[in-house]
Amino acid sequence: MIEILSPDGLARARESGALVAGMLRTLRARSTAGTNLLDIDRWAQAMIAEAGAQSCYVDYEPSFGRGPFGHYICTSVNDAVLHGRPHDCTLADGDLLSLDLAVSLGGVVTDSAVSFLVGGTRPPESVALIEATERALSAGIAAAGPGARIGDLSHAIGTVLGAAGYRVNTEFGGHGVGSTMHQDPHIANTGRPGRGYRLRPGLLLALEPWVMADTDRLVTDADGWTLRSATGCRTAHSEHTIAITEDGAEILTAG
Repeated sequence: MIEILSPDGLARARESGALVAGMLRTLRARSTAGTNLLDIDRWAQAMIAEAGAQSCYVDYEPSFGRGPFGHYICTSVNDAVLHGRPHDCTLADGDLLSLDLAVSLGGVVTDSAVSFLVGGTRPPESVALIEATERALSAGIAAAGPGARIGDLSHAIGTVLGAAGYRVNTEFGGHGVGSTMHQDPHIANTGRPGRGYRLRPGLLLALEPWVMADTDRLVTDADGWTLRSATGCRTAHSEHTIAITEDGAEILTAG
C-alpha cells in the first residue's frame, strides 16, 4: 500500500515528526556511560504516553521477528545495527549506540534513527561509520522530490556509502510510512537511477542508510530480533522521515 497524505494529514505528520525528533534528542542526552538499555526503553514509554501517542513497536509482530517486539524503542549497541531489543545491558564510555524510534500521533507515523558515541571516547573508525550514514541520508534526501524515482534515492545513498568503502546490505532499507509504520515503496540503500515508483507530493518516506564496518552480512540474536554484523564489527544507522512536497522534500524528524 502507498498512501498519499492530504494537507491535513501532512500537518499531523509534522506534529508526529516533531515529537519523534524531540524524544530522540532527549533520549540521546540521557544515554550516558552507566545507563541501562531498559531505562531508555522506560523513558521512551513514558514520553509516548505523556504525548498521547502510540508506540509502533510494542505490539509489532512481522514475519521476520519472533513474537511481538515488546518494547518501545530499538537500542542497538556496537555490532548490533537494526531492531536492537532493549535488555539488561549497561552502556560504557565509547560504545556506539543507535536509537530507532517510530510513533503514531494523530493517526500518522513518523520514524527516525540516530547513531552516536557514548561518553567522551571517539574511536575514529566509529566516527567514520556514523558520518558516512549521515552523509548518505543527506544525499538521499537531496535526491527526493516530485517526479524523482525511488531508484534515484537508492543510487544517491549507495554512491555515498560505496565511496566511503562500505559494502551495502539490501535486505533492509527505507520504506513508506503513513497510517502504518512499514508501507510501500521499499527504498534499498543502493540501486540504479531512473527506476521504480515516481514520487508524488503527499508521500511520506523513511530513508535509513545503515552500514557495517567490514561486512554486508547480518546474523540474528537468540532474541529473534536484534540484527548484528556477522563479523562482530561496529555498525551505524541514520534515518529521517521526509514528506514529498510540490517543491522538494521536507524533513519531518529533523527537530
